[in-house]
Amino acid sequence: MIRRMNEDRHTSTLLHREHYANLDLLGRVEQALAGAPRRDAELVALVRTLGAHLAQEVDRHFGFEERELFGRMVESGEGDLAALLAEEHVTIRAVAAELAPLIGRAGAGTLDDAGWDALKRLALELVERLTAHIHKEESALLPLLADLLDEDADRALALAYAAS
Repeated sequence: MIRRMNEDRHTSTLLHREHYANLDLLGRVEQALAGAPRRDAELVALVRTLGAHLAQEVDRHFGFEERELFGRMVESGEGDLAALLAEEHVTIRAVAAELAPLIGRAGAGTLDDAGWDALKRLALELVERLTAHIHKEESALLPLLADLLDEDADRALALAYAAS
């Protein structure tokens, strides 16, 4: 469980809320895939939801952090953390890219047994990697934003992020 964060910063609050929504979706995906293999309409719908989420939110969220936060982290002496998070972004994006065509085929009803096995393996890997990444951001990145962002920068970043 993620501890309650300091909500002094709007940017932190937005990212925090997304983290919780992500954890909810990832938990549902993990639970659905952890059992015996089944390919019912509910599972396909959940997998498609994951695919849509990855296509829209992961790149948006990661891109924002890379463009707007990681440089500030480097300037403040937190370059090692920024580099670690950026490296995890690359790995998570690679898993998501490998998973995306399988999700598309599952949604189209054209995924064979080997494809379902690969989808399950990759989706569970994604769940593990993204969950660990979120916990790292919650415990290290978000608390750091109170020091990195003054009120004006925080407000501007939060507005820009919310509008993206």
